[in-house]
Amino acid sequence: MPPSEQLVLQAHVVRLRALRSGAALGAALLLTLPAMAAAQDGAAPGVDTAEEQADEPLATRPAEDAPVPPPAPEFNAAGERQIAFEASTVSYDDNSDSVSASGDVVLRSGDQSVRADSVTWNRTSGQIVAEGDVRLVDEDGNQLFTDRVELTDELRAGAMSNLLLALREGGRLAAEQGVRDDAGNVILTRAAYSGCSVETPEGCPKDPSWRITAERVVYDPVAKKIRFRGAFLEIFGARVLPLMGLTIGTGGSASSGVLVPDIGYSASNGFELSESYYWRLAENRDLLFSGYLYSRVAPMVSAQYRALTDNGAYQATAYLTHSTRIPLGATEPTAEKDFRGYLFANGRFQLDPHWSVTGSIRVASDRTFLRRYDISRDDRLRSMAEVERIDDNSYLSVAGWATQVLLTDQDQGLVPIALPVIDYRRRLADPLLGGRIELQLNSLAITRTQGQDTQRAFARAQWDMRRVTAWGQELTLTALVRGDVYHSDENATTATAVYRGDAGWQGRGIAIAAVDLQWPLMGEFLGGTQVLTPRVQIVASPPIRNLEIPNEDARSIDLEDSNLFALNRFPGYDRIEDGARVTYGADWELTRPGWRVRSTIGQSYRLNDKPTLFPDGTGLNDQFSDFVGRTEVRFRDFVKFTHRFRLDKDNFAVRRNEIDATVGTDRTYIELGYLRLNRDIDLTFEDLQDREEMRAAARVAFADYWSVFGSAVVNLTDREEDPSFTSDGFEPLRTRLGVAYEDDCLEFGLTWRRDYIAVADARRGDSFRVFFSLKNLGLR
Repeated sequence: MPPSEQLVLQAHVVRLRALRSGAALGAALLLTLPAMAAAQDGAAPGVDTAEEQADEPLATRPAEDAPVPPPAPEFNAAGERQIAFEASTVSYDDNSDSVSASGDVVLRSGDQSVRADSVTWNRTSGQIVAEGDVRLVDEDGNQLFTDRVELTDELRAGAMSNLLLALREGGRLAAEQGVRDDAGNVILTRAAYSGCSVETPEGCPKDPSWRITAERVVYDPVAKKIRFRGAFLEIFGARVLPLMGLTIGTGGSASSGVLVPDIGYSASNGFELSESYYWRLAENRDLLFSGYLYSRVAPMVSAQYRALTDNGAYQATAYLTHSTRIPLGATEPTAEKDFRGYLFANGRFQLDPHWSVTGSIRVASDRTFLRRYDISRDDRLRSMAEVERIDDNSYLSVAGWATQVLLTDQDQGLVPIALPVIDYRRRLADPLLGGRIELQLNSLAITRTQGQDTQRAFARAQWDMRRVTAWGQELTLTALVRGDVYHSDENATTATAVYRGDAGWQGRGIAIAAVDLQWPLMGEFLGGTQVLTPRVQIVASPPIRNLEIPNEDARSIDLEDSNLFALNRFPGYDRIEDGARVTYGADWELTRPGWRVRSTIGQSYRLNDKPTLFPDGTGLNDQFSDFVGRTEVRFRDFVKFTHRFRLDKDNFAVRRNEIDATVGTDRTYIELGYLRLNRDIDLTFEDLQDREEMRAAARVAFADYWSVFGSAVVNLTDREEDPSFTSDGFEPLRTRLGVAYEDDCLEFGLTWRRDYIAVADARRGDSFRVFFSLKNLGLR
């Protein structure tokens, strides 16, 4: 018997109001049937025919950009789910007692939606099936693409075939079959998961770098976890590793589990293997345990704890081993094994919009532990604590600092501990002349367990007024007064005599006045805009007591472009430049499309020929200073070049020559750095010795994701520049070479490094390291 004729409604789009859940999906289809019957005799009530719509003037139709009515609420007042329905065609089959919708079918409820070529409701069985290019979006934003899916009355997927589940966080699950169990979990058969992108940045399709295949996969959308059974890791399509009992997180947060091990070799420790376990304690706290095995030395363990609080964050990292060591300057290990380790903890807390607390602790068991185990190459460790208050017009800091020296033979007892360090500043408006006043109170206490102790306190007031004349000159007037009080003892233990000061209580007064004039001149040049700014500054101060005052923070003196126009060219507060001087120079800048060039040069002249506190070789000890300057060249983000220099005023010899240059893109580039300090300063002064060094680094990218890279640091200082050096003027310190692969979800590579300098038990020699990382994957 032939099937009975089906009732068909043809319209542009059938739009029905939201209906309750339960049988809502079927009722939405069923309620179209009266309109379908009316369609056999003519137009459905309240629906114009296509001809009538075509004849209707455009002015009377709703505008295409008219606001779309807001979606119906997800639940009604009774708490029942409502489902909105759209389709191009709806039909009813008498034989099967089923209602079908086809042609751009859309079902919506809250943030959930289903789009399909057709949706069929079997009234006898109650089964609802969506077929043909099905796209389901759940309330979390996850998207399901499949050929066929059975839907629940809550718009949730039931049985599926040939499916792809695109998670909101970026991962993808593909499977031959899928079904949702009573607990809401999605169970997949013969499935694959990857966190990799399947498109290139240009939008072309590509295979994922890695994926996990499994016979069975369970996705828990509530816990945002994926559990695998019979899983294997595939890289570039090759099966490389079984993953038994694997569970990963999809919520964008890390999961507890074992991390990928690190493998390497070093001249000091031999072959190295490290393994870590990551423990996710809470959403804001985690713990990392690591173990390290070496072929030449005893094992080592470490732990790192991190926490994020409502007003800040902190972390603590510790390393511990039990092994022999070679003291600094010795050649043989100690007879007995010692506990060796390192503690690093830091944190910052913003207590309110103005108050904050910052702290850092770094301490090692001995001077060579960090270098021996390649944890850090720092030659000193600084610990500090600070409380700050900052608002629009004031600043308060109460801090303390301590330093541990490592790779030098300096006596730890001579290293200062600064506690407390108090600094308060406040800005005030000048009600008389319209300038700005800054007040400062500062106090410092320096303690040494085996050396000079110094305490300092001062009060400062500085007035600045800036005006722009009718001709465009920028005039700045400055006046500064300061009163200091110092106390020190055991001054004779300081090796450099000019740093000691007089023991006991000392005081001094400071007054400085300055006039600074700049005149920017603008014009066109080489198709761009140039600005030439001549600058003249006059600074005057009466004689100031300096040698009677201990010098703790003004020792590292060097004239350069950054301090040429400073009121005081000494760093810190303990030394003040007195007398009268004129400083002059010019800034020049050229800006044109893609290019920017900046250059500055200047010199100063003291108005008297009295001896100064500046040591010979600093460029400031004579009436005329040396010439200092800086040039910067930038071409888009491809070329960056900076050159700083100091030229001897008498013979134009280069006393400071510093170059930093970068050419290339983020993926392929070369970096060069060069520094030479040729100052010929007396060797008895600390931190003022001559140095010459060159640095180079480069990376070349190829084949989309591959790159080779290398770097080198070479000491060019010879015995003439520093007698303490034994090199001949070319001494490589460290070189590095490697090859790497990196895309959006996979990174691996091999690096080789050679250290040319041995420091106690940190030997010179070759080191190798293999690194491997699967991005977007948490293992357990």
